[in-house]
Amino acid sequence: MSRAPNGAGEPASTATRVAALLSAFRPGDEALGVSELARRTGVPKSTTHRLTAHLVDEGLLEPVGGGRLRLALTLFEIGQLAVAQRGLVDAARPHLADLREATRNTAHLAVLEGTEVVYLDILHGPDAPTLPSRVGGRFPAHATSVGKAILAFSPESVVDSVITSGLTRISRRTVTGPGLFRSQLATIAREGIAYDREESGVGVVCAGAPLLGSDGAAAGALSLSGWTNRMRLDRVAPAVRTAALALSRLLP
Repeated sequence: MSRAPNGAGEPASTATRVAALLSAFRPGDEALGVSELARRTGVPKSTTHRLTAHLVDEGLLEPVGGGRLRLALTLFEIGQLAVAQRGLVDAARPHLADLREATRNTAHLAVLEGTEVVYLDILHGPDAPTLPSRVGGRFPAHATSVGKAILAFSPESVVDSVITSGLTRISRRTVTGPGLFRSQLATIAREGIAYDREESGVGVVCAGAPLLGSDGAAAGALSLSGWTNRMRLDRVAPAVRTAALALSRLLP
């Protein structure tokens, strides 16, 4: 692996090794020693010793005696957060499937993280274009229908953060002006539906609707994506909004 200038590649290399060390634990493993972790991961023993010491300091591993280590409860707590997201995916899957079957276009489920959306689930439609989105992938929130749907029902501080970070131009139709962007969000808040008219990519349009909790804040969003010349936004938007409303009733 080539090293990036100024050591920029080091954090990525370290993160990869840390992930490998944590993933080396298998069902039935009560605890593992540094030598066994190094053997399973291929990480040099000296590096394994150094990294596991850091993981112990951060509460992700804990020593159990004899130089052996086990996964700490902090990882269980983090895992519980993932389970909560998994519950959202499971609840949304029938709605996504219905949208895809009814339209033959691609249905997305996404949540906001920072200034980007993270796709939790995607059901690809046979008539839809190949999209850059992937499960676990990220995309700038301001250039997507799911992102705008979420932001329209998010605290003003969240919107300010997105705008301050810069409304990067993804395509020639991406909205990059703060005033126009805020105006779009106001319209979405009134109508309950957001649109991406080739803002995330040429030839692609999307309709998205927020998943609202009992407090009225967005917990995520659903969307349908298709070709500009094949998918009529005015026709699919009511179905997307209805699916989002139905799923919102299941949220706490």
